Amino acid sequence: MVVASDSQNLRVDDDGLMTPEVGGWAEEKYRLLALYDELFSKGMKNKWDQRVYVDLYAAGGYSRIQGTSRFLKGSPIIALTVTHPFDKYIFCEEREDLLRALKARVQRIAPHANVAYIPGNCDAEIERIRTEIPKGSSTNKVLSLCLVDPFDFGLKFETLRRLSTVFMDFVVLLAIGMDANRNYEHYVEGDSTKIDEALGNTEWRERWKAVGVRRSDFRTFLAGEFCRSMESLDYLKKPLDRMKLVRSVEKNLPLYYLALFSRNETAFKFWDDVLKYSTDQKNLWD
Repeated sequence: MVVASDSQNLRVDDDGLMTPEVGGWAEEKYRLLALYDELFSKGMKNKWDQRVYVDLYAAGGYSRIQGTSRFLKGSPIIALTVTHPFDKYIFCEEREDLLRALKARVQRIAPHANVAYIPGNCDAEIERIRTEIPKGSSTNKVLSLCLVDPFDFGLKFETLRRLSTVFMDFVVLLAIGMDANRNYEHYVEGDSTKIDEALGNTEWRERWKAVGVRRSDFRTFLAGEFCRSMESLDYLKKPLDRMKLVRSVEKNLPLYYLALFSRNETAFKFWDDVLKYSTDQKNLWD
């Protein structure tokens, strides 16, 4: 097991740039991401000619815990400050103010990093994102790690499908905890296409009605359906207990799953280390 370096400490000072607020649960998410980025970047360093990090919802690079003065590295800065940096970074962000803040932070923190910035919605700009990924060949093996961290269950499976045509692993935040319960009737009985687009199919409703389980099981059902969709892209089949369920700090309510999808078992060896040691590692970040 690799212990994270001091450079991966999550806490940062307010630099005066645009910083979105996040819930207290985000600290656990960033800790898990930082640990996995560290293991992945080092473990793949000598096995691939280029390692590429893709962040589809990059935001501004820093986050502030709501109701506190605690500032944390966001996912782009976490990935930039691993012990063995990636060979290229691709950051997509829809909000112009957040993208400006991210560029300023990257220039200050990692001025020599090879970074491509994609302004706009990742689903609309997917071809630009794909174009920025170096072409792989027999003499230039390229492996990408893509973080999919939307604010809700509004991701588009088609975007992941188009990215999956290259050697790419995904770490996906499935924000289906509160969303699934709050909008249950709208999704199951209504005409919303949100889950259809997130799962990449419309048959899930029939499967849900056929299983005849409790409404409280809807969250785990959707997580299983997303896994089914990723398996259709030849990603390894993994049980739900290989996902990390993150709960709210205040009421301990289930918020989302953090899940890894890979076509290679080696990635899950890293992921299992993250799941096993994430709690024990917490004090190392404080």
